[in-house]
Amino acid sequence: MGPLEHIRVLDLTHARAGPSAVRLLADWGADVIKIEVPAAARRGNSIGGDRHGPDEQNLHRNKRSLTLDLKHPRGHALFMRLAEGADVVVENFKADVKHRLGVDYESVKAVNRAVIYASISGFGQSGPYSSRAGVDQIVQGMSGLMSITGPPDSGPWRVGIAISDTSAGMFLGQGILLALLHRERTGEGQWVHTSLFEAMLNKLDFQAARYTMNGEVPRQQGNDHPYLIPMGAFRCKDGLVNIAASGGRLWKRFCEAVGAEELLRRPEYATPRGRVDRKAALNAEIEAVTARFTTAELVRKLNAVGVPCGPINDIGQAFEDEHAKHLGMAKAAPHPELGDVNLVRSPINLSAFPRAERFDRAAPDPGADSDTILGELGCGRSEIESLRADGVI
Repeated sequence: MGPLEHIRVLDLTHARAGPSAVRLLADWGADVIKIEVPAAARRGNSIGGDRHGPDEQNLHRNKRSLTLDLKHPRGHALFMRLAEGADVVVENFKADVKHRLGVDYESVKAVNRAVIYASISGFGQSGPYSSRAGVDQIVQGMSGLMSITGPPDSGPWRVGIAISDTSAGMFLGQGILLALLHRERTGEGQWVHTSLFEAMLNKLDFQAARYTMNGEVPRQQGNDHPYLIPMGAFRCKDGLVNIAASGGRLWKRFCEAVGAEELLRRPEYATPRGRVDRKAALNAEIEAVTARFTTAELVRKLNAVGVPCGPINDIGQAFEDEHAKHLGMAKAAPHPELGDVNLVRSPINLSAFPRAERFDRAAPDPGADSDTILGELGCGRSEIESLRADGVI
């Protein structure tokens, strides 16, 4: 049960960006049919590896799977029958592939004028780069993200997650929801699309606006904030902590909490501008103070006076943190072979739909639901067996 339980989605996506968009819909109750290439025509595993592995399980939970050869006339005809009753079709083929397969927006719209057709690509549906394949790290570099990531003068660094894939997926999911709201009011379907490149230029946010508004090209700052000082990682007795003590009140509270009142009396650090201009010297003096405390001591002392401070965890420590456990960020999905697999839940919370303790289903093996889905479409047993014999499913 969920706010999207009345929505049927045909999922033609692969890799990561498209599945990330569809996962948003599946997690909130949409009936998602993942359409996959039959085993005989499949070329290796997806970018996420084996379907029983953690990446594929996390990407494709709460979906059903139908194998269907869209290149076969019977397979294409079946897809169009499914599309007639679908609310949303999502794809992330290269721009020209959907036209070659005959599953592009205009083709689907011809059988379902109210359909929301959603596309995600590397560089968009038009323009000089629209025919290029989109890969997360390539887009991280082309968008400028790598140029502002990492320590100063260290050369470009990639972000540690597939941020352009997942960001584009989030934006496409939002676009689909906007289009569904528009259709509720007007009855009209439409084509929604975005790309990894557009998503990353947008996600640069205030760093991008520094350029678009003032012509300023941001540079690498390492763990420091570009212009809020002190805000960064500081050494303590047993590791590192992040501290955010910028602004007059937080700066004063920080100094008093750690016994560094002498820094408060220093005229060169009395103003935000002074602290920014002397960032390296100030950070060194702050570390001389923080090194006297353990991580736990600093986290306790600073948060007690309203100064944001937190440990720098690895991923295991993050999920074992008492607050992450309270929020239930990992929850189980039942798998017929693997048993319960623990996956990462949606971060969205809706008061009308209290968070379920478990996912409805783990990611299905390719074609696990083919017979059921085709039966719902009206195909009889003999027709299904004929489709299987022809390699259509």
